[in-house]
Amino acid sequence: MSRLLRLVNNAARSNQLYCTMSQSRAGVVFGVYNDDDKLTLSKECTEYDNKANNWLSNLLPLAGKQLKAGSAQVVYNPGAEHSTVCLVGLGSSAADAEKDRCECRDERKQRIREAMAVGARALRDVGVNDISVESCGDAEAASEGVNLGLYSYDQLKKEKTTPVNTSLLGKGDSASWDLVKTLADGQNIARNLMDTPANLMTPTIFAKEASRILTAEGVTVVAHDQAWAEAKGMHSFLSVGRGSDEPSVFLEITYKGSNKSCADLALVGKGVTFDTGGISIKPSKDMDKMKADMGGAACVVGTITTAAKLKLPITVCGYIPLVENMPGGRATKPGDVVTALNGKTIQVNNTDAEGRLILADAITYASQAKPNILIDTATLTGAIGVALGNATCGVFTNSDMIWQLINTASHHTGDRVWRMPLFQHYVKAMEHGVGDLNNLSKDNAGGACTAAGFLSQFLTPDIKHWAHLDIAGVRPVKPGDKLLKGEMSGRPTRTFVQFTRLLAKQKL
Repeated sequence: MSRLLRLVNNAARSNQLYCTMSQSRAGVVFGVYNDDDKLTLSKECTEYDNKANNWLSNLLPLAGKQLKAGSAQVVYNPGAEHSTVCLVGLGSSAADAEKDRCECRDERKQRIREAMAVGARALRDVGVNDISVESCGDAEAASEGVNLGLYSYDQLKKEKTTPVNTSLLGKGDSASWDLVKTLADGQNIARNLMDTPANLMTPTIFAKEASRILTAEGVTVVAHDQAWAEAKGMHSFLSVGRGSDEPSVFLEITYKGSNKSCADLALVGKGVTFDTGGISIKPSKDMDKMKADMGGAACVVGTITTAAKLKLPITVCGYIPLVENMPGGRATKPGDVVTALNGKTIQVNNTDAEGRLILADAITYASQAKPNILIDTATLTGAIGVALGNATCGVFTNSDMIWQLINTASHHTGDRVWRMPLFQHYVKAMEHGVGDLNNLSKDNAGGACTAAGFLSQFLTPDIKHWAHLDIAGVRPVKPGDKLLKGEMSGRPTRTFVQFTRLLAKQKL
């Protein structure tokens, strides 16, 4: 920011600013467009500026090129209706369909999300706790930005983040604002579960917390114990938790939004509440992040909670196998063979490839209920992050219908997906050793693809619409992310919710 603009702000601060702030902690976020380095106020900001003696437009020339997309500047005027205003850069005012196509999302929406997140945090950081936000012509994107951007995991800190009330300025599209706040809240539920330290989010605690969240919305939750899983024959699932003192739990969730006898949609989520790698132990660097190896389970809880809040006319069932993967005297050893629920034997050559072992039984169990669509989601492989980075999660599916719907959903939410190959080539790479399958490929490449091929072997033949989403790459908040702050992202919960909303409109 230029020296002159800093002087203007300092002068405003000295002009009874602190007195004003002590009386009122209200502020507003307004957008500024930048077209060919020419700054212009948004429509709503212009209307406000006309009533405030043009004090904002008079500041714009001083801003120079500083208000780029996703940047923010807080300015003060104690005599104005809103004494504290945050101007945020929205980038170009023009739409670019070709860029949207290449980026696989609506870039204008994304710029609004990011700008409103940055602006809301900037106001909170200067002590504003009542924030109004203009819609920028898209109340959905503005609501997503504010409600995702203000999330903070501070339950374990003595000093809490300042609570903030947010609202849509003026007579905008309040229905869209409220709707998308619910979607953002669903993602924040997933983030909160993922951010919680593993000693405070064991399989038993996760089951209790998920039950508390879901039953509050009228959703049925049943927590099955190890004896139940043993009786069912879920030995692949149970093998992963053998080395831990924490008992494994299999969570079964039912949201009945329709009268169908079977689920319209079954969601399976990997629930490894901490992953040391077991006997095939991981390096110590960044092992603390393995508290979020239950990201798939967290997304399932956030998605079904949101579907229930929205009262979607669709029946969604959730299946979450919950375990801790620890080394110990009873832990599964490399080379051991276990028998899955569908009778296939699995040689476990790597105990750190545990996600596929718990998902195998969960997918078979979910398949037996004959859902119309089955989707599993998991922080499954580091390989997906190597392939796609943290820009998007990988989708492996046998169904063009699922791909089209989830791709459409992700374009709308900005939480992108990318279709990956599901070839028999990758299945065959898992067919070696003394069992029917091995949990480790005989090839050293295509790790995400071979994992998906492994999972495909645990569907019942009548499941024609299945997808596996590997979300390991998008689990953490990426460096420099303007929309999300903190450790874990909760992605792609909003895309799952939008997919479910679209699915509710389809004739299955």
